Amino acid sequence: MADVTKEQVLETLKTVRGPDLEHDIVELGMVSDVFISDGKVYFSITVPADRAKELEPMRLAAERVIKEMPGVKGALVTLTADKKAAAAAPAARPAPNPPHGHAGHDHAGHHHGAHAPQPQPPRAGKIGVPGIGAIIAVASGKGGVGKSTTAVNLALGLLANGLRVGILDADIYGPSMPRLLKISGRPTQIDGRIINPMENYGLKVMSMGFLVDEETAMIWRGPMVQSALLQMLREVAWGELDVLVVDMPPGTGDAQLTMAQQVPLAGAVIVSTPQDLALIDARKGLNMFRKVEVPVLGIVENMSYFIAPDTGTRYDIFGHGGARKEAERIGVPFLGEVPLTMNIRETSDAGTPLVASEPNGVVAGIYRGIAAKVWEQVGGQSQRPAPTIVFE
Repeated sequence: MADVTKEQVLETLKTVRGPDLEHDIVELGMVSDVFISDGKVYFSITVPADRAKELEPMRLAAERVIKEMPGVKGALVTLTADKKAAAAAPAARPAPNPPHGHAGHDHAGHHHGAHAPQPQPPRAGKIGVPGIGAIIAVASGKGGVGKSTTAVNLALGLLANGLRVGILDADIYGPSMPRLLKISGRPTQIDGRIINPMENYGLKVMSMGFLVDEETAMIWRGPMVQSALLQMLREVAWGELDVLVVDMPPGTGDAQLTMAQQVPLAGAVIVSTPQDLALIDARKGLNMFRKVEVPVLGIVENMSYFIAPDTGTRYDIFGHGGARKEAERIGVPFLGEVPLTMNIRETSDAGTPLVASEPNGVVAGIYRGIAAKVWEQVGGQSQRPAPTIVFE
């Protein structure tokens, strides 16, 4: 059987009426670029943020007609919120609400010493995730600064401080959570739709690394990355969480912009090393979040100094204090200095993060301190219940 083409997909989508009930979604320009991989069709439909819930049946209709096409093995269709899309979607009769019922369950017997922040209305144009109190991004301007290790230990620090925590690995091309948290296997699904997150050390975890083999090269362009990210965020049974930590890919590309523009982030933590080169890159990340009005919760100086294991002598291998000075210069909090130790490297490689494996150690205390400073800022401005979008 011949492979399905984008043209055939778009032709089929012309049978789906838009919100005005007169024109189809292709004619209205609501369909993103279409990608087809191994018989699976990926695309998104842009809708006004305030009408996402009522337009869910339109998404279901588009998904259904594509799945029925000969040669199609599956379809992943998301609704992308856009405040400017209102012009393309005139008022129509409200559609029935989509079904609920994909909320997961909290760990039995988990105590939380801190209360989840009070719900507030979501920021315009950004659709929240029901059940999650706050979403925090951990970002860096470049790779190799220990961002993922910082994200994992920050999440474990928040957990140790008494919160219900999940972590989303938003690095589609180089997912590291399966290794850092020593999790293997494939996640299960509820009714073949909503994915159950994986779990270790008390953290709920989702990563592209659970869905594809480690050696698989991901050759996806922007819209597919956006679609995959939003599905890993919204099609997962996270249950009730006080905070979801998002380990962002390094840099300021499609994935970072998707998270910053589409998701109501409570704030971002920037990870840098002390030297000038890393700080220059860190500034790019800071500026990106500021442009999209995401609060910068502060800077972590990673690999801040080295303590020789045999003599206890301290060495400032990469210089020292650069991130603290940068934080003071631009007026954001300095969250803390994390030393470069053999233990951090070894426990990261082994999938036994320090905050979990040596909870009473000096470095675990540093991460818990950073977590406390982050949560102190998030408490008053976190994200809140929003329209539920259920994917099939």
